[in-house]
Amino acid sequence: MQPIPDTVTLESRPDGLAVRMIDQTLLPTCEQIIDLTTVPALCEAIRMLRVRGAPAIGCAAACGVAMAAGRSDAPDLPALQAEVRQAIDDLAATRPTAVNLFWALERMRKLVDAGEDAQALKAQLACEARAIVADDLDRCHRMGRHGAELIPEGARILTHCNAGALATAGYGTALGVIRAAAEQGKVARVYADETRPLLQGARLTAWELCRAGIPCTVICDNMSASLMARGEIDCVVVGADRIAANGDFANKIGTYGVAVLAKHHNIPFYVAAPISTVDYSLSSGAGIPIEQRDPKEVSELGHFARCPVVPAEADITNPAFDVTPAELVAAIITEHGVARPPFEESLGQWQ
Repeated sequence: MQPIPDTVTLESRPDGLAVRMIDQTLLPTCEQIIDLTTVPALCEAIRMLRVRGAPAIGCAAACGVAMAAGRSDAPDLPALQAEVRQAIDDLAATRPTAVNLFWALERMRKLVDAGEDAQALKAQLACEARAIVADDLDRCHRMGRHGAELIPEGARILTHCNAGALATAGYGTALGVIRAAAEQGKVARVYADETRPLLQGARLTAWELCRAGIPCTVICDNMSASLMARGEIDCVVVGADRIAANGDFANKIGTYGVAVLAKHHNIPFYVAAPISTVDYSLSSGAGIPIEQRDPKEVSELGHFARCPVVPAEADITNPAFDVTPAELVAAIITEHGVARPPFEESLGQWQ
């Protein structure tokens, strides 16, 4: 087993605060840690998926707000507040689907609005950012304990995209459940969908599982039906970027298809996400905004390799997420416990 570097932290350097992260676009072949010292650089990192995963984006944004405040030369409290509010707005504009981003930024905004002294506010924001990171890690471990109870002995688990330590402050949501079950000796093998077009399953999930010493097999996205039909999958565990009050949820594109297949083959389909991922203002998944990303992510193999695989004249659509209806979900695993249908009631108790 090998440790996984912290996904995102707020670092105190001689020249000021910095947001430190592992550049996920370079994995699995290169493990590069980068320090970001400006809000534009952090916004670029979020947009380009150097940091990704709903909880991790929230943590990074909170650290970015604290970094912006700590490095500010604003002459007084009103000027500092105005500068930090602009940073919050810039970070909020990076990616539209994952609700954790907006949840974390709102926590930071409340401190900014209540500020009474510039230096004290800087310290408060740094403390709050670190608290958000620590809180997310704690939530992941709690989710893992709750979710492990659902995993049968000798389980062969399918997961889609990456919802592990790299997508959170550490340990993971879906992979947190898998890790906790593996620690109890329950996991025989994890099948990781490659997750086109950016291969988060092949590049990131497999990397995490190998480091954790958990047996894993990478499969193409179109192979899961065949495995299910042969009885080789016992359950599916995925993460989520936004969950509506009724249990509909958005996750990486392709999740909906996996859920339909699991339902057809009578395989339990579980979602693992912190309560901060639940958007109680949405009655259903119909209101979840779906991010459209660069067509080159589809037209160039692996995107990062820059190898064209689609004719230049062809049209491309590249939605980053799809919405899975609640009726396909057996349970939603949270840090507070396991929610089961009807989700309006079970999730509502933790609002």
